[in-house]
Amino acid sequence: MTPHGKAPRAGQVEIENLAVTLGDDARAFTAVRDINAVIEAGEFVCILGPSGCGKSTLLAALAGHVAPSAGRAMLDRACIDGPHPERGMVFQQHTLLPWRKTLDNVAFGLKMRGIGKRERHAKARALLERVGLGAFADRYPVQLSGGMQQRAEIARAMLNEPRVLLMDEPFGALDAQTRAMMQSLLLDVWSEHKPTVIFVTHDIDEALFLADRIFVMSASPGTILEEMRVPFARPRVRGETHDLVTEPEFVALKRRCLALLRHQIIATPAVREDDAAGVRFTNSVQTAS
Repeated sequence: MTPHGKAPRAGQVEIENLAVTLGDDARAFTAVRDINAVIEAGEFVCILGPSGCGKSTLLAALAGHVAPSAGRAMLDRACIDGPHPERGMVFQQHTLLPWRKTLDNVAFGLKMRGIGKRERHAKARALLERVGLGAFADRYPVQLSGGMQQRAEIARAMLNEPRVLLMDEPFGALDAQTRAMMQSLLLDVWSEHKPTVIFVTHDIDEALFLADRIFVMSASPGTILEEMRVPFARPRVRGETHDLVTEPEFVALKRRCLALLRHQIIATPAVREDDAAGVRFTNSVQTAS
């Protein structure tokens, strides 16, 4: 079915014995190994792990930017063998096109799919209103704050209605107040559109607030040490009648994550996985003119 009709939604991700080796023959090393997981359609999963453990490499493999050296990743039983709009990507730093206004940035994916200007602008304006950027549709990215840029980035990814949304520390560069606001906004938009979300973060509180499940990864070569189900009911709120992060069960899960990670940090080699591979996680939106 075409993108104009409602195509099959789904979004189940299966990872089987996945390994990724990066670098040339002289500098090759295994970034991730023996990754096995099933992520259900519409599930929100966070990936926690020490720096350099291969979290971003795993995300790149799921995006189709990096080929596995062993095993495979599948979306709805089809092998992932390259980038595709059904797998949207959001980075820590925005990838908005500086010469396009916010409205045209958000609508860009629809333009690439051949959707007419009036329709794509109407859809983009509606989503910009949803994320609190309706008044900034005609601004350029440089005229937006960091939080606004990330809201526009998320809106652009969501407007394409991907089956899977891959997020690589998208709020890592934001201040604490803006980060908390963006987390709540993301959950609101996700609950409405329900793509499968795989979200990389270093922040345990963030993972526990956002996720249905958390995958804790080992030091490099990264593998999944533990899968942790997050039992808190949705919708999740902060700073109203109570604060989830102060609940005893939240604190207990945080301690468990800390205990797992504490033993991994000293084992992580000081090699940047992207530098060693020469991998550049380019987005089709970035490279299009």
